[in-house]
Amino acid sequence: MSLERQRGIALLVAITMFALTTTVAAAITYNKAMAARRAAATFTLEQALQAGMAAEAMAGLVLEDSGGAGPGGGGQQQTGRQTTLDEEWAQPLGPVEIPDTGIWIAARLEDISGRFNLNSLIKWDATTNSYQPDFHQVKAFKQLLQSLDLEERWAELVVDWIDPDNTPMGPEGGEDTLYLSQVPPYRPPNTFITSTSELLALPNFGAERFLKVAPHVIALPQSARMNICTATGAALDAMRADGQSEFAGQDLGKLREKGCFPMTPGYTSPIADPTTKGLVEQRIQEHSDWFRLRTDIRIGTAEFVLYSVLYRGEPGAKVRTVQRSFSSE
Repeated sequence: MSLERQRGIALLVAITMFALTTTVAAAITYNKAMAARRAAATFTLEQALQAGMAAEAMAGLVLEDSGGAGPGGGGQQQTGRQTTLDEEWAQPLGPVEIPDTGIWIAARLEDISGRFNLNSLIKWDATTNSYQPDFHQVKAFKQLLQSLDLEERWAELVVDWIDPDNTPMGPEGGEDTLYLSQVPPYRPPNTFITSTSELLALPNFGAERFLKVAPHVIALPQSARMNICTATGAALDAMRADGQSEFAGQDLGKLREKGCFPMTPGYTSPIADPTTKGLVEQRIQEHSDWFRLRTDIRIGTAEFVLYSVLYRGEPGAKVRTVQRSFSSE
C-alpha cells in the first residue's frame, strides 16, 4: 500500500472520529441544556404552587373571620347565619408581590354554592338501597336549561351519566349502548361528577352549550345546598321549578349591595304546594360552605392560573382545600 494511500485513510479516520466526537458532544450539550430547562420549569411550577397555597391560606383566614353574617350583618336585619356578597371575602386581592420573591399574585374568591349542583339530580333511596333520580331536581334542571335556550333532554343524559344503573332514565337518556357507539367508544362513569367539564363528554353537547350553562352549574357533594343570597338569577328561578322567571331579569348585584337577596321567606312564599315547598327548602340555605379561589401567578415571564376549591364548615372550623387544578376550572 502506497504512502499516499495510507495518509488518505488516516485522514478519513481522523475526520470520522472528529465528526463522531462533535455529534456526541452536541448531544451531551443538548441533553444538559434540556435537563436544565426541565429543572427550571419544575422549580418555577413548584414556586407557583407554593404561591397558590399561600393565597389559599390567606383566603382561608378571610373566610374563617367572616364565617357568615349574623343578625344585623350586611347592613340590614338578618336572621341566622348568612353569606353575602358585601362581605370581605368577595373583594379581589392584588395584584401584589410576595415580598423579596419577584412573584406576583392576584386572587379572587367565588361562592360556588350559588349555583345549581349537578350531583343533586340523584338522591339516596332507602327502599332500593341505591341512588335514584330526584325528580324535583330534574325538573329544576330542565327549567334551567330551557331558560338558557338549551334542550331539556340533556337533563336525562346527565342523570344517566351519574346514576349507578345501566338503564336509560327515559327516551332521551343514554347508557353504555349510546357511548360505546361513539368514536372512540367509551363508557359513562356512573358516579358523581367531579368537574362541570364532564358535560362536554355528553354526545354532541359541545363547547357552545357548555359556555351557556357553566356560569349556573357546579359539581359539589350530592347533599350540598344552594345559597340563595348569592345564586344566579337563572339558578334561583330554576330551583323553584314552577316555570316562573322572576329573578333572571332583576339587577341582583344592586339588590345585594347591602346583604342577602332574596331572603328565604320571600323566596319560598309563592310556592303553594307544601310538598314542593318542603323539597325546595331542603335544597336551599342562606350561607355558603363551598368556594372556589382563582389565583393568577406571574413569575418572571411565566404565568399560571390555579383554581382551588375550598370548604368552610361550621363556624370556627378550619377552611380546607379539597381540590386544585392549574389553568382549568
